[in-house]
Amino acid sequence: MFQNRILDEYKEDIGRKSLFGLSAFILLILLIIFATLNGPVKLTYTEMYSVLTGQITKGTAYNIIWNIRLPQILTAVVAGAGLAIAGSAMQSVLKNPLASPFTLGISHAAAFGAAFSIVFMGTGTTYSTGDVVLNNPYITTISAFACSLFSTFIILALAKFKRATPETMILAGIALGSLFTAATSAIQYFAEDVQIAAVIFWQFGDVSKTTWGELGLITLLVIPVSIWFTYNSWNYNALNSGDDTAKSLGVDVDKLRIRAMIGASLVSALIVSLVGIIGFVGLVVPHIVRKIIGGNEMLLLPFSCLLGGLLLLASDTVARNIIAPEVLPVGIITSFLGAPLFIYLIIKGREYW
Repeated sequence: MFQNRILDEYKEDIGRKSLFGLSAFILLILLIIFATLNGPVKLTYTEMYSVLTGQITKGTAYNIIWNIRLPQILTAVVAGAGLAIAGSAMQSVLKNPLASPFTLGISHAAAFGAAFSIVFMGTGTTYSTGDVVLNNPYITTISAFACSLFSTFIILALAKFKRATPETMILAGIALGSLFTAATSAIQYFAEDVQIAAVIFWQFGDVSKTTWGELGLITLLVIPVSIWFTYNSWNYNALNSGDDTAKSLGVDVDKLRIRAMIGASLVSALIVSLVGIIGFVGLVVPHIVRKIIGGNEMLLLPFSCLLGGLLLLASDTVARNIIAPEVLPVGIITSFLGAPLFIYLIIKGREYW
């Protein structure tokens, strides 16, 4: 009798978690369709169907869907998934609810790299119409990516050679974020008006910046890293029970932690360097998923991917439609959503863990 009750409770729990995943997936598909149809220019279902099936191969609807909206929508999904699973992995291996690419200083380092490129390499300018553009976005991206990796290297060096604790790594990330923010402000202070405008333009998280090629580059990194994280979910579950328990189960804790940080940092650095600073997705999403389905890493990691893509796409859809025809950078929306939860987490501390 007792065993049957336990089995029924287990089936009910699995069913509830599966329903959450299925609901999130269906909602994501519906949101992709909605986002394709809606924006400064409204499209009909017939136009979308005709373009996607190849019946229309040119014209306004074709250009809007293939050259503007689909790259933007898919970038939001993939970038959101990458930031969310990176944040989830960081929180798991560091055992800290405030760990994320944003709080570890990776985003701030990328901003410094972009500012350095724009001001000292002349990669930013402003047209007479007032539009701000990047003369050479590839140099800006490479500079932002390199600085992100430098920040990651410092944190990993502390873990590798100084045997830094997870708490120390978090504090080091916060200190590095403050340092890079100060350095970016110093660059802006001595920059010209045009350069300042270009720096601010880059810092606005905006998934519409990316091309199909850049989307492919993000996808080629996010997919294998996400699979690798999910493959190691059992080790992360063991790590949640404590380092000593994980070691007793045969887990190489130091190696696992460093590899997870490398994978999460690479994904975060690439995404931030291509789309700008998108805060709080890597922090907020894992907590939402953990609150709904619990802390089982085998489900937490893939469901964080799914919900991360959904959250960033929803934020981007709001940004494109809330004051249409004007389009807001998606980073503004995610910050408005994430900041209250971030404050709540600071107040609550480790209650969820």
